[in-house]
Amino acid sequence: MSKELKVGLLGIGTVGGGTFNVLSRNAEEITRRTGSQIKITQVADRNIELAKSVTANDAGVKVTNDAFALVNDPTIDVVVELIGGCTLAKELVLKAIANKKHVVTANKALIALHGNEIFAAAKASNVMVAYEAAVAGGIPIIKALRESLGANKIEWVAGIINGTTNFILSEMREKGLAFSDVLGEAQRLGYAEADPTFDVEGIDAAHKLTIMSAIAFGMPMKFEEAYTEGITKLQQIDIKYAEELGYRVKLLGITKFKPNGVELRVHPTLIPEKRLVANVNGAMNAVLVKGDAVGPTLYYGAGAGAEPTASAVVADLMDVARLIDAKSSQRVPYLAFQPESVQDLAILPIDAVESAYYLRLRASDKPGVLAEVTKILGNREISIDAMMQKEPDENDTEADIVILTHITVEKNMNTAITAIEALDAITAKVVRIRMEELNK
Repeated sequence: MSKELKVGLLGIGTVGGGTFNVLSRNAEEITRRTGSQIKITQVADRNIELAKSVTANDAGVKVTNDAFALVNDPTIDVVVELIGGCTLAKELVLKAIANKKHVVTANKALIALHGNEIFAAAKASNVMVAYEAAVAGGIPIIKALRESLGANKIEWVAGIINGTTNFILSEMREKGLAFSDVLGEAQRLGYAEADPTFDVEGIDAAHKLTIMSAIAFGMPMKFEEAYTEGITKLQQIDIKYAEELGYRVKLLGITKFKPNGVELRVHPTLIPEKRLVANVNGAMNAVLVKGDAVGPTLYYGAGAGAEPTASAVVADLMDVARLIDAKSSQRVPYLAFQPESVQDLAILPIDAVESAYYLRLRASDKPGVLAEVTKILGNREISIDAMMQKEPDENDTEADIVILTHITVEKNMNTAITAIEALDAITAKVVRIRMEELNK
């Protein structure tokens, strides 16, 4: 006879509704896989009518608008937190943990900002906290990092982990539109929120990258130290020039283990078009992980949506069902490493990061400009990989010069850009976009 795992669901909006539907539809398959009946017995949502309509076909589900009553209910084994935000969600999760309940969450901001505190509380209460759905929707990247790649020393992780910005950049490239025009389209289609700041400024991606970095390298969450640069200043002309040179522009989250610290950065990035990840378009997500034994591995799929995200939530519930009677030593640690082995690694400032660069210069069309620019770069040991000079339009006295550099330290590039912008022939701010090969 199978056991029953009683689940309390906090929030039955898009993902909550998807979770309820997936659990109901695939109940028999899930029981066959886990040996347990995973059943949502209680739902808390401010919108009582919505909750009742979603759960209408299951008379055994109690609906309430009192979330704290749910987390305090002694009959609930697992609390699934899908309400979002960091204030009420944090309070409810910590209360559930204090009540010895296991927790499943899709809340990336909660884990990135408060994961250290939540995991410490969970360890003290000897309960599990699972958060696969917090990063990249239905892509099982957390499980891959925590378990499947456990034999590897992870060298770097790089990912397209925000569908909104990937949709915008794909549309800008394919249709030749400006950022502002594509943003409006993304909002009309429901890919972007009315206030898209978290997405387009890279904050959402930084939350997810923070989580992956902590798991990959066995360190605490360090969101506050992540370098974050969004796509709002990207110009269509640079996406066009990048393509002419054989590159695509993507908003990437990148974390690398270096001898002097960890790189933790989100920014627009040029990637060679021949890379698989460069051809991930629309609202899809993809994550590359480089392990010392396995080499580069790629994980691709839907990064959001009701049922893709629900797929990850239910998979976490299945893990809880399998391990609920296991000793703590038999469970996978919250951050893949044993808690006492988590190391407080330094995060490198952006000035210390090593990267190659795309530079676009607007210059007066006269002799000697390139010589001055190359001298400035050479004096800072920045070598040029490729260069493209665009012919000025008729009656135009200025031209675009595009330079691709080899890898250098960012602080050297900063001083070089300052010196280039001081030249009389340079008529506008230098556009700088970092570049990554992602092949080793």
